[in-house]
Amino acid sequence: MSDSETIRRYLDNAATSWPKPPEVFAAWEHAGRSIGAAAGRATYREAVAADAIRSRCRAAVARLLGNVDPQRVAFPAGATLGLNMAIHGLLGSGDHVIATAADHNATLRPLHWLESRGLIELSIVPCDGAGCVDPEEVARAWRPATRFMVCSHASNVTGAIQDARALGMLAHDRGGLLLLDAAQSLGQIACSTGGYGADIVVAPSHKWLLGPAGAGILWARPGIDLAPLVQGGTGSASDSLAMPDSFTDRMEPGTPDLPALAGLLAAVEWLATQSIDAVGQRCRELAAAAAAGLGAIDGVRVIGPYANVARRSAADGGGGDAIAPIVSFTVEGYDPAEVSLLLEQIAGVQVRSGFHCAACIHPHLGTQNGGTVRVSFGPYNTDDDVDAVVSAVQKLR
Repeated sequence: MSDSETIRRYLDNAATSWPKPPEVFAAWEHAGRSIGAAAGRATYREAVAADAIRSRCRAAVARLLGNVDPQRVAFPAGATLGLNMAIHGLLGSGDHVIATAADHNATLRPLHWLESRGLIELSIVPCDGAGCVDPEEVARAWRPATRFMVCSHASNVTGAIQDARALGMLAHDRGGLLLLDAAQSLGQIACSTGGYGADIVVAPSHKWLLGPAGAGILWARPGIDLAPLVQGGTGSASDSLAMPDSFTDRMEPGTPDLPALAGLLAAVEWLATQSIDAVGQRCRELAAAAAAGLGAIDGVRVIGPYANVARRSAADGGGGDAIAPIVSFTVEGYDPAEVSLLLEQIAGVQVRSGFHCAACIHPHLGTQNGGTVRVSFGPYNTDDDVDAVVSAVQKLR
């Protein structure tokens, strides 16, 4: 079979989900082609329609986050910007922050930047060999000057889910806050309590929410005041040089990406009709089946919580809600980058390799020399995709 005839088997949903539901593409195109106006800027028909899309999207995301106040949901242009807005908007000189070794560089790098300039103090607590963080480690790291702790709800390397509720209670008992990076959880782990028990939740549109790039979610519970990282026009109080008081206006300066918000709205509505629990469970079953198949190959090491289920069948449920549908592994005798290249050449399997924008986790996993190969399953993946990646790795061995 030639390269042009090879079936594309996309298994990199942790980076960005693909394909999206057809409704997402339709909504994105309609907003761009037929509306073409800025939300919150005028009263003509298309501008009103644009504002309605943004309002509906705000309400839909608020329901997704556990029926929180929609007016505390803002839409930055991606999760990295949203996390920077939260971090820089909360911290002052002399504050102390706790992060975890399982976190993504979207939080670790802005915190390191502030620490390197002597503006804050930073403690990074360790994780275990699966990428899980012990709340007791956080408790030991807490100081009188600790402003908040930040953690990735689910590791983008191993799929390990942190206990957000326990971490939130720990922070609250000490007068602090929990900032949750939900990039790898929101959309495949249902949120039954407001914001998973955190104080601030940030997530992108383009990962497990199945929306397009260009939009992110930033939610902060009432009472949390974030200094605006970016100032500018909001379409409100335009006769004043001061930024408006409302949370959404302060967090959304500039013209919103309306097609991205329309696509995000369609994606969230699609997830609601399908059930996040059902979608997430199916993805975890595929991940568990892949881990089982890979773990049975001599010379393949499955890393993280899926190593504990690697020899179970997919019928065991893939570890339930304790794991995101992300499986990392290494192949003896191969660099992870070589494996990812060969998987596409052999079977059209598209995966990610390397350190996955997670600078601190790999020494804890024993993968500091090259990182891992990562496969991540979305709602459009099938059992055939599992068979393809397992059989391709078998050919390498």
